[in-house]
Amino acid sequence: MKEHILVINPGSTSTKIAVYEGRKEVFGKTILHTSEDLAPFARICQQFDFRKKAIFAELENNKIDSASFAAVIGRGGLVKPIPSGVYRVNQLMVKHLSEGLGGEHASNLGGMLAYTIASGIPGCQAFIADPVVVDELQDVARVTGIPDIERVSIFHPLNQKAIAKRHAGIMGKSYEELNLIVVHLGGGISVGAHRKGRVVDVNNALNGDGPIAPERAGTIPALQLVKLCFSGKYTYEQIRKMLTGKGGMVAHIGTNSFMEVNHMVQSGDPKAKAIYNAMAYTIAKQIGATAAVLCGQIDGILFTGGISHNKPFIDLITEYIGFLGPCYTYAGEDEMSALANSAYCVLTGEEVPQTYVG
Repeated sequence: MKEHILVINPGSTSTKIAVYEGRKEVFGKTILHTSEDLAPFARICQQFDFRKKAIFAELENNKIDSASFAAVIGRGGLVKPIPSGVYRVNQLMVKHLSEGLGGEHASNLGGMLAYTIASGIPGCQAFIADPVVVDELQDVARVTGIPDIERVSIFHPLNQKAIAKRHAGIMGKSYEELNLIVVHLGGGISVGAHRKGRVVDVNNALNGDGPIAPERAGTIPALQLVKLCFSGKYTYEQIRKMLTGKGGMVAHIGTNSFMEVNHMVQSGDPKAKAIYNAMAYTIAKQIGATAAVLCGQIDGILFTGGISHNKPFIDLITEYIGFLGPCYTYAGEDEMSALANSAYCVLTGEEVPQTYVG
């Protein structure tokens, strides 16, 4: 009987893979990709064959037989907005991911790789779970002051929901019983209002909305941004990168490494300290705004993601918002185990996979 689950999580410069036996990880590897490796590919989807070969090379080097896989699950990409859950990868989803229907992002490769690898293994199934476009927003959260612009849901649902459910279990509650604010602190930062099991409001963490982040500008004064766009100094692509990818901490200090910035702060660098403090300040403001969405009825404020390993930074944020509710830290990310658990629940019949209809 097949028992193994292959988990694939593509990032901008790496591909994380893991093999699970049930809910237990038996192999894990982060495959790093240099800028030289990726330079030949104009679009992310064109990296598909390169990354697939890298995955199979690692499996072969570690004597892992792909024929043992009952399922392959990939990190979900920018498909059309869909409800939370596990989805069986179908041809329509692969088409949308490869076309970049919702935009270009490394996570688009997750479903594509899962589908192709599973298709070559008899009896193997392909899934994604809680992609970045999970949309549970309440209607009022979509409205802006410009009719042509609607707020959309793009954040870190896989990790946010995994941490929220883990916390609920620790508290002896179900996720659906609690009101939580979950703060994902990574290259992008998302602050989600989880009301009784649904993320009813969240900042758009991909496009720069919300707090200053290591690679995101955060919310910018609108008219000043418009003037910059029409100044003639910058192209559309340059402005886009100012907002996401080359904005925020990296624009001010020249690095997207929070660990490096923390060392600079400890060594007394005044500019690094100013940006460090500004990041904490804008994160706290976003948490405060999110508290209003939940009418102040907050069972917990959960910090997660790589930056949450830094206790002094979390302490700085909680100085602002600790009065709103109890704060808890779940450092790091739980994405790989969350994906594996999603596939396992389908294989054991605990969950029924949804169908992507676009």
